[in-house]
Amino acid sequence: MNLLDAAKSVIRPHEDDKLTPLTTVFGERLDINNVLPEYPRPQMVRDSYINLNGKWNYAITASPDLPASFPGEILVPFSPEAALSGVGRQLKPDEYLWYHKALPIDKEALSAGKRVILHFGAVDSHTQVMINGHVVITHEGGYLPFEADITPYLLPENNVLTVRVQDFTDTKSHSRGKQTLKRGGIFYTAQSGIWQTVWLEYVAPCYIQKIQVQSDFDNRKVTLSFSLVQNIHITPENPTTDSLSGSEMANSQISLSVTALFDGKELCNQILVFPLAEKTSQSNVCVSFTVAEEDFHPWSPECPALYDLQISFGNDKVTSYFALRSFTIEHHQLENTDGEVPVFCLNHKPYFLMGVLDQGYWPDGLYTAPSDEALLYDITTMKKLGFNMLRKHIKVECARWYYHCDKIGMIVCQDMVNGGSTYNMPAVNIFPTLFPKLTPHVKDNRYSLFSRTDEAARTAWEKECLETVDILSFFPCIAIWVPFNEGWGQFDSERITGLIKQKDNSRLIDSASGWFDQGAGDFISEHNYFRPLKVSVKKWNNRALFLSEYGGFACHIKDHSSVGRVYGYKRYDSLKELQAAYDALIQKSLLPLQKQGLSGAVYTQLSDIEEEVNGILTYDRKVNKLAD
Repeated sequence: MNLLDAAKSVIRPHEDDKLTPLTTVFGERLDINNVLPEYPRPQMVRDSYINLNGKWNYAITASPDLPASFPGEILVPFSPEAALSGVGRQLKPDEYLWYHKALPIDKEALSAGKRVILHFGAVDSHTQVMINGHVVITHEGGYLPFEADITPYLLPENNVLTVRVQDFTDTKSHSRGKQTLKRGGIFYTAQSGIWQTVWLEYVAPCYIQKIQVQSDFDNRKVTLSFSLVQNIHITPENPTTDSLSGSEMANSQISLSVTALFDGKELCNQILVFPLAEKTSQSNVCVSFTVAEEDFHPWSPECPALYDLQISFGNDKVTSYFALRSFTIEHHQLENTDGEVPVFCLNHKPYFLMGVLDQGYWPDGLYTAPSDEALLYDITTMKKLGFNMLRKHIKVECARWYYHCDKIGMIVCQDMVNGGSTYNMPAVNIFPTLFPKLTPHVKDNRYSLFSRTDEAARTAWEKECLETVDILSFFPCIAIWVPFNEGWGQFDSERITGLIKQKDNSRLIDSASGWFDQGAGDFISEHNYFRPLKVSVKKWNNRALFLSEYGGFACHIKDHSSVGRVYGYKRYDSLKELQAAYDALIQKSLLPLQKQGLSGAVYTQLSDIEEEVNGILTYDRKVNKLAD
């Protein structure tokens, strides 16, 4: 073990550092009158879409009471801590962030019986939403989307949206990822408030609220689950012509139509007919179909085949997509293994996961990428460098990021967002680094050791974990769920793994990435930054070996780093030295392990972040350290 490098990597807070402002080319090109204009929910697209991003009024107060005025301007959806917001202000745990905006409401659409749905991609973290002074929804948690039907609260004109946010960051036990009020090392500047697109859409009284997809690769079977909403009872005596055809109204029925296509060729069309509801109701309906052999196109990074869906419910029309692929652990004889060993398989064939850690931070936007082009740049650049997997590290991204991975062909290993009280770093960081073989003997029901004594916070995290699986399971690119990383807020991982598997049995689970393995999940998961890479598994127990973090080679690039301080796991003074070391690590140390049973590896990391300069790209994305 390289003790010197390990000692240099001890995490220390440096909250007094003044970070050098950095900008990306994407942020420099930002049009403040056209901020992130792309449709934010590609898994269910409608023609109706009103983007609310842009300049809003805001205030920060010490009181939860509505302020008398909103004197500042903020560029939504960038957090006040992000340079692109135009604010440059850290929200404190005892403060309230208020947003205020006039809503552009189409009176003709309302008079035609349309419903108005208000969507938030993500708000960090405790949110109350008001329309014209009426609370329409509250939401806790900073990473998942939420929505509200605001129709009952709208006036004929002069409608006002007000949002109140409080964010405790790391002063309480809720999920916060790597955000901290005392940044330094591998923990970064906290951000708060709205950080994903806010938008409106007009829907018919009878509309599709949600689509879920389950694909059975082996049987070429696809099952679509729909959440359907009917807001009113429609009869010939009480027609709403915008919602239904004349024949449907006459028969007091409504139809759901599903058409699947590939490359423009229609593969199937199904129509289901339902009686109209007599009152507001929500129902769940499933539609299944089989793809013919001649139309069977498996999804992979090399050939990311996506099928198209056209769906209508009454007059509500949406488009969507799906893919056919399989992620499994299967036993195979490899060149340098004694007998068959369990390995990761894509579509039932051994597939080596060449991954890179992706934390999704931007110097000018923090959690929020400055543009859709910026999201694409990170994914496509990593693919050009030979990576076929991104580990989205302790963050839930916007839906468009996963859509791009689906479309471009990039497998995703998805972390849950960690929480818990102040971490016991000697126990969950230093001890495992020095004595990794001892960590499986430490049981994660010792809640005090893992900063999880708050039962209510454990319950909230568990709920958020399963909601994350429910929301993201649509995206075919996701292959692996990671509930816990390096013991941060870890608890009852064997039970949690079972709950995730029950929720989604089509994907694999890295139960405890790094250490504190409780024997659950589909992987023996290791982090190795300071020792020679090797395969030393004696008992596979039907789990594949996954090197879920390694590398961390650091190189500080002048004028492209936030601070002069260098944080990384092995340091190099020049790009030439870094590139030589990286090539040797991959070719001589990593890839030979594939023949010994290693299923995949995740290099740390995609980009520099603040003082952590072990990225392939600089924080501002202007230097590719492996190509320049």
